[in-house]
Amino acid sequence: MDQNKEFSFVIITGLSGAGKTLAVWSLEDLGFFCVDNLPPALIPKFAELCQQAEGRINKVALVIDIRGRRFFDDLFQALDELKKQGYPYEILFLEASTEVLVKRFKETRRRHPLSSQGRLLEDILVERERLEEVRGIANKIIDTSELSPTQLKNQIIELYGPGNEKVRLHITVMSFGYKYGIPLDSDLLIDVRFLPNPYYQKDLQLKTGCDPEVQEYVFKSLLATEFLNKYHDLLNFLLPHYVSEGKTHLVIAVGCTGGKHRSVAIANRLGEALAQKDYQVTVRHRDLYKKGAGEEPT
Repeated sequence: MDQNKEFSFVIITGLSGAGKTLAVWSLEDLGFFCVDNLPPALIPKFAELCQQAEGRINKVALVIDIRGRRFFDDLFQALDELKKQGYPYEILFLEASTEVLVKRFKETRRRHPLSSQGRLLEDILVERERLEEVRGIANKIIDTSELSPTQLKNQIIELYGPGNEKVRLHITVMSFGYKYGIPLDSDLLIDVRFLPNPYYQKDLQLKTGCDPEVQEYVFKSLLATEFLNKYHDLLNFLLPHYVSEGKTHLVIAVGCTGGKHRSVAIANRLGEALAQKDYQVTVRHRDLYKKGAGEEPT
């Protein structure tokens, strides 16, 4: 079906409270025709109707989640049917830490879709387990735990905004601190706590990996340069295979103790190198400005 090459069909799913509503609003602002909570069994027919509509609807976003109850179990069958009919699609999966989800539900005073007599924590854990298989086939995963509504909207624009249809692979390089937990949406994880720690230099403790003095300290170590060279070789091998498998978004998470010095410097340098290739690159520093985010001795 050559006519389907320009068909953008995004299925938004993920954990309740993770930001799916904001995501679909953001796509609607980008010109997508959006439908919330469509029963999965109707997805193939809906795709067909979009292609047959007068003027054709080429940008579609659907929210499919646990609210569909028993209907949600039809999702994989529906996806198989889309493939048989030649309709390309991608899955955007939104998630957040359990702690953040509990806080969001308590703040909004909304019931969880699986509400079991007020056992919110249990409901979240059950939903996470039920969605594991869908998460495993998702093309893009966004962890919204640390994102403001504006930051989430900006990520959606980066991924689906004008001009991104020609991007082979969008790479997010994210620095983080292990003391705050590993990013849920990371695909590749790098632990750089083996590098010399700027925390021990009093004149660098209050600076960050974005400052030239910290970068100079980190990269004066031959260990850091050798590590980056070897990791570049690994990425040069891996990235083309991700592209050939249809992956469109990759998150490389770089972690040190507090997410302020070593991981930031490495993430910035890695992002610069990847941006010189045929990829769209975004560098994020998740924990850079957290209170008390300085490196601690390990």
